Amino acid sequence: MLRKIDCVLVRVPDLAPAAEFYTRVFGLRELWRDEASIGLGMAETDAEIVLHTMNLPADRSVHYLVDDVAGAVAAAERAGCTVREEPFDITIGRCAVLVDPFGNTVCVLDMSKGPRPTAPIPPAE
Repeated sequence: MLRKIDCVLVRVPDLAPAAEFYTRVFGLRELWRDEASIGLGMAETDAEIVLHTMNLPADRSVHYLVDDVAGAVAAAERAGCTVREEPFDITIGRCAVLVDPFGNTVCVLDMSKGPRPTAPIPPAE
């Protein structure tokens, strides 16, 4: 069911200085941005680091990509997970928050609305 790690959310107080720091210090590149978050890419994976200012609990940092959130939630419930947050809309599709039988949070999302457009890559100098 879990296909890959889609993103790791990192809560920051201010997007602009955080994006500057993460790109300069960690060598990440900006992929997209909106009013509350900036997606940053790494060289050897398509998983993203998403800097955000949203008021989300700290235990919701890793999000796993699934083919279909509703189907994943149903299968996870049958296997013993509980639903902390029912499926809800996000920019690229749907998301839900599960809790496994051991108390761990498992966030799943799908891309049923399609990927975000990426930022233009500046020309090489």
